[in-house]
Amino acid sequence: MNHSEDAVSPADDHDDIVYPSAVPFVLVHVACLGVLWTGVTWDAVMMGVALYWIRIFAIGAGYHRYFSHRAYSTSRTFQFILAVLAQSTAQKSVLWWAAKHRHHHLHSDTERDIHSPRHRGFLYSHVGWIFLRRHETCDLVKVDDLARYPELMWLHRHERLPALLLAVACYLIGGWPGLVVGFFWSTVLVYHATFCINSLAHVRGRKRYVTGDDSRNNWLLALFTMGEGWHNNHHAYQSSVRQGFKWWEIDPTFYILKLLAWLGIVWDLKSPPPAVLQNEHRLGSRVIDRAAKQLAASFNPERIAAAVASGLEKTSLSALQQRLSAAQHQAAEVLASAHLPHLPTRAEIYAQARAMFARTPSFDEIVDQAHRLVLDAISARICAVAVHT
Repeated sequence: MNHSEDAVSPADDHDDIVYPSAVPFVLVHVACLGVLWTGVTWDAVMMGVALYWIRIFAIGAGYHRYFSHRAYSTSRTFQFILAVLAQSTAQKSVLWWAAKHRHHHLHSDTERDIHSPRHRGFLYSHVGWIFLRRHETCDLVKVDDLARYPELMWLHRHERLPALLLAVACYLIGGWPGLVVGFFWSTVLVYHATFCINSLAHVRGRKRYVTGDDSRNNWLLALFTMGEGWHNNHHAYQSSVRQGFKWWEIDPTFYILKLLAWLGIVWDLKSPPPAVLQNEHRLGSRVIDRAAKQLAASFNPERIAAAVASGLEKTSLSALQQRLSAAQHQAAEVLASAHLPHLPTRAEIYAQARAMFARTPSFDEIVDQAHRLVLDAISARICAVAVHT
């Protein structure tokens, strides 16, 4: 059954502490304490290190760049191998992961984003969101290009099987230390390395591109996620198989995919056009709209409206309110032409934009739209002030 992220019933829109399918996630963390009884062996440590890097690659190259963004092409056989490796991380099925990630990009750092630090805080974006019942389901409409493969649907129905088989293999090879250290420790590390991209990469780092969200490039995250930390680059051009756009931005996942392309295992690797690499591309209307709203929100229309209202006599305020009400969609133009004190000028909004955003050919469009949004918000509050005085 398909469930849309955009149509959530009130019964499902509450914060559960634990629901049944989240119990294994908690138990994996608890199982790490088993090392107190099993001890640590070098074989188990080496197994854990190997499984960490293999499965981090599976997350980046599989779940993310292939299944979520189709940044390259491959055979049906290697697609299935990628899916099995990715699901051995115990992060649910490739269909679930890709559907959630596509939804994230569609609504990145808006109120409808499923894991935005901006709206629900760092801890929620890192791990808390997976405990909500409404995130348990998968919207197959968002991944209809993947759901047409019966083998992927089979993995979707048996999402824990790859992880369970890997856990058994770790036990058979390394005994109890192999299971606890080799499997459980590496699984938990892969969990939180992945989750850091949802949380930390939207909080700490540098922004080379205007993306309309809080995505950032973080070199430290890139090191232990094999290139996934170049997150602002990724949000600037989502379908690129390469996420480290500069030569010094280390991206091991891309290097391995290039090697696989040379071997003929993958092909059609998508790259960002020169205009994107040089930050000379014009932004889409959705990004401009989000950036303008973010810029407008940095001003305080309620405080400005109160200052304007307090500086006017009651009759003048009433007359202004009538003009603004009559203007309807042209309220911003009316307010701009009134030459009132305290109103932010376009130059002030431009200066604020320069402080907030990286350079972009769409800079003037963002500033102009933000200017209108600020004046519209102030107009609405002036009308409200006038009505109640």
